Amino acid sequence: MPGILGTRLRRERESMGITQEALARAVGLSSEFISLLELGKRMPSLDSLTTLADFFKKDVSFFLKEREEAFNVLLQDDRVDKKARARLRRFKKYCEDYIHLEDLTGRRIELAPLYTHPSPQTMADEERRRIGIGYEPVRDIFSLLELNGLRVLRLPIPKESKISGVFIFFEAERAAFALVNSAQPIELQMITAAHEYCHYLKHRNSGPVIDHPDIFIEEYLPLYHPREQFAQRFAVCFLIPPEKVKTVVEKDLRSKRLSFADVLYLKEYFGVSTPDILHTLKELEYISNSQYESYLKLKPSLDEDAYFSDSGKNVRISLGKAIPSRRFKSLAFEAFQKKRISEEEYSALIRQRKERIRTVSRAIGNK
Repeated sequence: MPGILGTRLRRERESMGITQEALARAVGLSSEFISLLELGKRMPSLDSLTTLADFFKKDVSFFLKEREEAFNVLLQDDRVDKKARARLRRFKKYCEDYIHLEDLTGRRIELAPLYTHPSPQTMADEERRRIGIGYEPVRDIFSLLELNGLRVLRLPIPKESKISGVFIFFEAERAAFALVNSAQPIELQMITAAHEYCHYLKHRNSGPVIDHPDIFIEEYLPLYHPREQFAQRFAVCFLIPPEKVKTVVEKDLRSKRLSFADVLYLKEYFGVSTPDILHTLKELEYISNSQYESYLKLKPSLDEDAYFSDSGKNVRISLGKAIPSRRFKSLAFEAFQKKRISEEEYSALIRQRKERIRTVSRAIGNK
């Protein structure tokens, strides 16, 4: 991998007629680091690779080839600690198993179109129309994304690893995957999934992406690459369509000045985080800047218990578990039914004891 990257980097630099020193100044890296990259003695971080790709007006994938090497970029990123690397290796195995099951069953999902829209809201509106959900809340985003070509694994990642989500696209197999940190509350899992979905719809040819928790905090978002800013704006518009917010407020709440109880009602209605619904309401001028700042400081979990008796149940159910997708389980079961995989393989894929598998098989007449 370093050799391929170094060769292509040197070729692009020389084709532009610039020195290593000039390239280093242009991208904010040291000339010594550029030299080591070209010699194949160093691997760049994802940020450095993205900066170089932007400079040469290339996709990050131009410097990468094959599934193994794309994962190597993730695993060798300096910001990935030992525990996170273990999760990424498990994610890699999941991707390989998923593609294998699709090959065994013949159930490969077509890719969604690749968008070029300059506006995140326009793109979110158009994608909602394309998949036929209009402006209604997304009740099961993980299944929705799977049906539209983004395969999702939810896996707990330690807080100290500072990873919310990962996106990777395998060009040869035309298969896209997202890893979502299931140690996050469910509403943050949803916004992470929508964020990775934007990378799939707009940036899938730009190489693998690791998304950090700060991306989902409004005040830190401007510090990140423009594609991260675009993806986050898309995610919020996709999960909280402004037109639907206006409809609910005007038909039900009937107020231009919303209380915190109203905010919690809308949060529950759309299934999103408090900061995300507050940001949307501020942009739509349903709350003032002072209300926004004041409401951000409140602890919604205490108030939700008062207003919504079942609040938080979904969070507790899914928090911190490894959750393969329903489609993955369906593919594994079909492959097992058709005797394309053994009982041992099926047991390992769905992490279920063989005795339990036999009981289920007998119950549906598959002896």
